[in-house]
Amino acid sequence: MPIRLKKLIGTFLLVALVIVYALVASIVAVAQLAESGPWTHFLFFLLSGMLWVLPAMGIIKWLILEPPRSED
Repeated sequence: MPIRLKKLIGTFLLVALVIVYALVASIVAVAQLAESGPWTHFLFFLLSGMLWVLPAMGIIKWLILEPPRSED
């Protein structure tokens, strides 16, 4: 796969990941934390704010992997 195409796909995947993850985290927070205190909100958003990095790291790792060279 050409590197430019790979970077384009990776960019769209990262943007989609952030949008979907933010929506899901917000929906969960509204549904589950409505009656919770401020410390619960703080801990939830702290953890959910750091958790999106794990799938993003997978996408970035895929982006920087070099394709195997074919031996002729």
